[in-house]
Amino acid sequence: MCALILLSIRVYAQRQVELADGDSARYSLLVNPFIQIESTEAINSMYNFEFTKAHNHFNYLQKKYPWHPLPYLLKGLNYWWRIVPNYNNQEWDEQFLAYMDTTKYLAENVKENYNEIEGAFFLAAAYAFEGRLYSERREYRKAAFAGGRSLKYLGECQGYEEYSPELLFGDALFNYYAEWIREEYPLLRPIMVFFPKGDKDKGIGQLKEVARNAFYSRTEAQYYLMRILATEENDIAGALQVAEYLNEQFPGNAYFHRYYARLLYQTGRYSKAEKVSLEILERIDSAQVGYEENSGRYACFFLGHVNEIRRNYSKAKAYYLQGLSYAEQAQATTMGYYFYSLLHLGQIAEAEEDIELAKEYYTRVKKSAKRKHSAHKGARERLKKL
Repeated sequence: MCALILLSIRVYAQRQVELADGDSARYSLLVNPFIQIESTEAINSMYNFEFTKAHNHFNYLQKKYPWHPLPYLLKGLNYWWRIVPNYNNQEWDEQFLAYMDTTKYLAENVKENYNEIEGAFFLAAAYAFEGRLYSERREYRKAAFAGGRSLKYLGECQGYEEYSPELLFGDALFNYYAEWIREEYPLLRPIMVFFPKGDKDKGIGQLKEVARNAFYSRTEAQYYLMRILATEENDIAGALQVAEYLNEQFPGNAYFHRYYARLLYQTGRYSKAEKVSLEILERIDSAQVGYEENSGRYACFFLGHVNEIRRNYSKAKAYYLQGLSYAEQAQATTMGYYFYSLLHLGQIAEAEEDIELAKEYYTRVKKSAKRKHSAHKGARERLKKL
């Protein structure tokens, strides 16, 4: 199936390259303000998970500029954001990879014949997104190859940031993660010798600049900035500010919605976290695009803990149990919220003086979580006391 999708897209694109007028093909689309105006509504629709609406407009761009990689990259990203809420869902992999492949094919033509910088940018972007998917699929050899190719073309873009702020995006991510990998994964340091050194502070500064000034990369930069501030830099307040903005701008984006709920919960804004989490569950029940079990397990844990704090144990138990069910459906039974839901159910059983049930939950934590996990340690300590 993937081969057929790839072949049909590639044949069409190759024919359009042959038909392209030389003068029009030399005209850069990346810095063309009129194309940005044409694309604004469609890109906003994509990030708001209105995928059909976005796809229809990207079709228009493809028909108008069939020789250029931009429409194909955007159509690929339209499938990428269907994948993001739950990386275990492989339903859209074939379409996504087919569009990334065509993006690379057309970008090679643009790079060779018309605009070297712009071609290199689209090659770097396509390989980077491809590598990200392979990494999430734990196909690390393919991910490493794609990442290496992306870095090659990224290097060709360096020094041309004045051409377009889009070119700064890849440089920002490299600067941050090249240094982060050296710090967090000492075993990979021998490999990192072959790569230039990064600069985390510079990377964050560049991401902020892209988030302010870029067009196509702006939301992607904000997405990475939110994640880096929250999970790597321990700047939860800064991450919450970005998450709140993204949720306001794209209220239909299930991933941004979920991340916003998570940061509200982490910062102790429980009433707001409760409201946002209930919105997520309502959208799952109504089968809104992008809202599925993976978002549900997050929302249920937050709601369970909020109600546990209020000593509303009946509601807390119901949400924790619902969260366990969502985690099983999402194949996420090796994740922290699954372990902590079991642990908190055991604590509630203790509070209600049902010691046998508490032991049962703690034993399940021990069987599910690795010994080094804090939930495993908590379950062991609870069982000793009982």
